[in-house]
Amino acid sequence: MQMMTRNVLLNMEQEEDDDEDGDIVLENFDQTIVCPTFGSLENQQDFRTPEFEEFNGKPDSLFFTDGQRRIDFVLVYEDETKKENNKKGTNEKQMRKRQAYESNLICHGLQLEATRSVSDDKLVFVKVHAPWEVLCTYAEIMHIKLPLKPNDLKTRSAFGTLNWFTKVLRVNESVIKPEQEFFTAPFEKSRMNDFYILDRDSFFNPATRSRIVYFILSRVKYQVMNNVSKFGINRLVSSGIYKAAFPLHDCKFNYESEDPNCPSERYLLYREWAHPRSIYKKQPLDLIRKYYGEKIGIYFAWLGYYTQMLLLAAVVGVACFLYGYINQDNCTWSKEVCDPDIGGQILMCPQCDKLCPFWRLNITCESSKKLCIFDSFGTLIFAVFMGVWVTLFLEFWKRRQAELEYEWDTVELQQEEQPRPEYEAQCNHVVINEITQEEERIPFTTCGKCIRITLCASAVLFWILLIIASVIGIIVYRLSVFIVFSTTLPKNPNGTDPIQKYLTPQMATSITASIISFIIIMILNTIYEKVAIMITNFELPRTQTDYENSLTMKMFLFQFVNYYSSCFYIAFFKGKFVGYPGDPVYWLGKYRNEECDPGGCLLELTTQLTIIMGGKAIWNNIQEVLLPWVMNLIGRYQRVSGSENITPRWEQDYHLQPMGKLGLFYEYLEMIIQFGFVTLFVASFPLAPLLALVNNILEIRVDAWKLTTQFRRMVPEKARDIGAWQPIMQGIAILAVVTNAMIIAFTSDMIPRLVYYWSFSIPPYGDHTYYTMDGYINNTLSVFNITDFKNTDKENPYIGLGNYTLCRYRDFRNPPGHPQEYKHNIYYWHVIAAKLAFIIVMEHIIYSVKFFISYAIPDVSKITKSKIKREKYLTQKLLHESHLKDLTKNMGLIAERMGGAVDNSVRPKLE
Repeated sequence: MQMMTRNVLLNMEQEEDDDEDGDIVLENFDQTIVCPTFGSLENQQDFRTPEFEEFNGKPDSLFFTDGQRRIDFVLVYEDETKKENNKKGTNEKQMRKRQAYESNLICHGLQLEATRSVSDDKLVFVKVHAPWEVLCTYAEIMHIKLPLKPNDLKTRSAFGTLNWFTKVLRVNESVIKPEQEFFTAPFEKSRMNDFYILDRDSFFNPATRSRIVYFILSRVKYQVMNNVSKFGINRLVSSGIYKAAFPLHDCKFNYESEDPNCPSERYLLYREWAHPRSIYKKQPLDLIRKYYGEKIGIYFAWLGYYTQMLLLAAVVGVACFLYGYINQDNCTWSKEVCDPDIGGQILMCPQCDKLCPFWRLNITCESSKKLCIFDSFGTLIFAVFMGVWVTLFLEFWKRRQAELEYEWDTVELQQEEQPRPEYEAQCNHVVINEITQEEERIPFTTCGKCIRITLCASAVLFWILLIIASVIGIIVYRLSVFIVFSTTLPKNPNGTDPIQKYLTPQMATSITASIISFIIIMILNTIYEKVAIMITNFELPRTQTDYENSLTMKMFLFQFVNYYSSCFYIAFFKGKFVGYPGDPVYWLGKYRNEECDPGGCLLELTTQLTIIMGGKAIWNNIQEVLLPWVMNLIGRYQRVSGSENITPRWEQDYHLQPMGKLGLFYEYLEMIIQFGFVTLFVASFPLAPLLALVNNILEIRVDAWKLTTQFRRMVPEKARDIGAWQPIMQGIAILAVVTNAMIIAFTSDMIPRLVYYWSFSIPPYGDHTYYTMDGYINNTLSVFNITDFKNTDKENPYIGLGNYTLCRYRDFRNPPGHPQEYKHNIYYWHVIAAKLAFIIVMEHIIYSVKFFISYAIPDVSKITKSKIKREKYLTQKLLHESHLKDLTKNMGLIAERMGGAVDNSVRPKLE
């Protein structure tokens, strides 16, 4: 490359933290000069240093002091000569690396200008500008697609006659004008005349300019150590040589720029997207993509589409909830529980040893009424609906994603991803590449790689086991605290005291355990985030995509176990292995296993979901709003400048919060965990989509507010899709069918009620002459003789608790005196058969519908396919015609020259 006249590299034989210095290597095309490293290097002529200029007093300026060259990137460092803790050796090393790096940036064609901070004299801002020639060169290297000619293809409105209605929801086009559509093609300098270049200053928009400059900044070398080149702005920032590196916002978020030529896109985004008054409007996705890049744009497009689809699920969920609420008074089995002549006469067996008393069934009256709301026929309908809904959401999102790929020119995204600097720094082993048969460096051998993978997998497994241990701790808490609540809470309900009516031992245990479980989940979540990053760093993935995918799988696996383990325990394990009062199952030989409420564990699962899902949403939103706002507030108070100083644009942005290396990773993770709650356990909580809908409406605006007001502008990145999160959602969708079918079968009492209604309410098993739910409670509670305690190692816990001989318990077993006493009865086997049949039928029906929907709905719509083919055809035709014109013109010139040469050679002979 002609602009790369030389490279300045520091050759240091010691590690970075070593105090000894090596030699400075000045690489040139013609010669290599080695300079000793004595004294300061500021005056050496081999370095190219940026020009220092004073701030011109224009706070909204996005240009160098000359007002002509646009600022594409800003680097910030602390002047080594003015540091308070001046360690001479360390500071000199850092200064040499920085000077070498900046010199190499200039050698790559970038133009630099330095300005000292107006508020802190130690800070220096290095402004970076990419000239036209540099932009063109790297646009071709990066295969950036740029406009060829305006797009004349007409687009049909998705709403048609509903435009008058959706106009209220759309962004005001007089404020944010629609972007002009173009036919595009990967840029080539040799075909520059074919591209739609009206103005060189606007041909590359600010986001594209920043992306090109960041590409250069990430690959420029500054040091050679042990024959390994070290390069990249990320490594310099992480080592403290630079304090920050970022592109500029174009203006303040709450005021338009004073520069009339500035589009003030940040202000427009805040006004029409992030401001609370725009909460009901659609997102300006094209402007988001233009300002922040496709990677940010695709996240908000996915989140917005997910929120729109949740609206349908929320409506159906609320309808199912209202159906259960309206019909709770018609719930026969709840009436029997609350009836003093039925539930009030049924004496229930103690649920723990010694301390727990006998109790009457009607003390669970209120919980049975609430259970009627969620454990109704509407729940079954909603579970089937959600199995279809999640498939529709994923399939239609693929279509929407394909449309965005076309509109945002990422259909044929060509982007060769470079190795991460952290990976390159560890490349000490030389191997022969099997394809090129050339030497290349890798960070570890095959054996070393296996050892790292084993250690990383062991660490992940250890933390998952730690979560399981915390779940077991919660179970032990439930068992022990239930004894306390059983002895302290009133034995008989008082109709005048609402607390006594609702706060049963089971309910008190469930609520406190759910709150403690939520606290433990959040603590483990905070710790494991740091551990997962450490494990992934040790694993040393090659590229940033590999790094994010590896971290995604670790974090999601951990979060899946962390958030969902307690819900899986309540849904599928609690109350399933308790034995019966004569032979109970003990935990650790001490605690009797937990039993469900006589109405089942469904209400407790609903309580658990409400607390975890609602608490997580509230906590995350408060954290996302308060944390960056407080950090920026503290930063403003710590500034030493007076209020009379005018602060330039780059210094205002520096005092904002950095987005972080992982960018939107945690935003995606938060939404995917919520997606799991909405789909995996929705059969127990039909209001989950409504909670998710409300949360997501706020989440979109909170994330928009953070990006536009509290964070520095991110480097725009290209992205075709949402990455590894798509297959994760597909896996959750498949698992959701199984979990919801099993919740209805094993957690709710719907199947036992249906079996009783159709088989055991009438002869030969029942006494009624017609199908009815009367007598259901009495039929589903077994009888136990308190003298039949079989565990000889323990004293009979029921003796001395009252003058009782018989009690009832929740199970399907034969009564005492039966030839097979306390063995499962015929009702039990009918119920088990019905449950298994229900799971098989429901799964096959939903999976068949899912398969049919996936087959019937193509990933790319016919219209989008036609547009892609049409644009590709027109683009090739345009380039081909242009190439033919150039070829014809060149052939004509060649023919003229050849004709002239022939004439000159023939004319003397004629004379």
